[in-house]
Amino acid sequence: MIPALEAARGTALAEAGLLSAMPSLGMVVALIAWGYVADRIGERRVLATGSALTAVSAFAAASVNSLVAMGALLFLGGMAAASCNPACGRVVAGWFPAHQRGLAMGVRQTAQPLGIAMGALVIPQLAEHRPSLGLLFPASACAVSAVVDALIAHDPPRKPRTAAADAELVNPYRGSAVLWRIHAISALMVMPAVDDGDLHAGLVDRQPRWSVRAAGALVTITQLLGALTRIAAGSWSDCVGSRMRPASSRSPPASRYSCCLWPISSIRRLRWRSWSWSR
Repeated sequence: MIPALEAARGTALAEAGLLSAMPSLGMVVALIAWGYVADRIGERRVLATGSALTAVSAFAAASVNSLVAMGALLFLGGMAAASCNPACGRVVAGWFPAHQRGLAMGVRQTAQPLGIAMGALVIPQLAEHRPSLGLLFPASACAVSAVVDALIAHDPPRKPRTAAADAELVNPYRGSAVLWRIHAISALMVMPAVDDGDLHAGLVDRQPRWSVRAAGALVTITQLLGALTRIAAGSWSDCVGSRMRPASSRSPPASRYSCCLWPISSIRRLRWRSWSWSR
């Protein structure tokens, strides 16, 4: 979408990046609310409803010409898409025993990189005709997902609230800061991945001798590798019996990668500018 917006409308990279960030912003706003709803009505209804609302928002965004309206609809779509995070997590925790949850969660987490990989192949070809057409692919995928969720998904068994022990009803955020620290570390770790995923194709496309389709293919390859590493990390956590040890082991390499990427990208940008001026 970003290269198509730049080519068709002359949209600046910063503005296109802001537009691509609107779904993520919507997800952040609505995540907790969807978790509350999942507690009340169950995971299947949340997944089906959220996917259907996401499809409606994406189809609507594909039909407008205003970037402001498109951004607002993408924001609403992100709010609806946030339903999958708490609901899918609860499904994994409810249907799989503790010693298998890491692998199951890893497989579940491949949804994002696999979706990005498919989108990187399909969306550029649709967006070549008109940028808004690129939204038809995720809209159609969400519509299919809504039907599948409604027909196939099953809520995991849960004991009645009256049968739960007092310790199971205690708010886990009270009396301990462990969960808050986990949230903070997770946010810091995911920021480079999200930034790289959103802007990767646009930045590569700006390089000499790189087409939009070639940039999309590169994104597809990196996302497929990311999907495999998520499965491996989940299996690793099952083997060691800890969810935190793999995360703490990956943090230093991820930090070094992010620190090294900035000067490398700066050098590449200077070389690209020099090449452009020489033309």
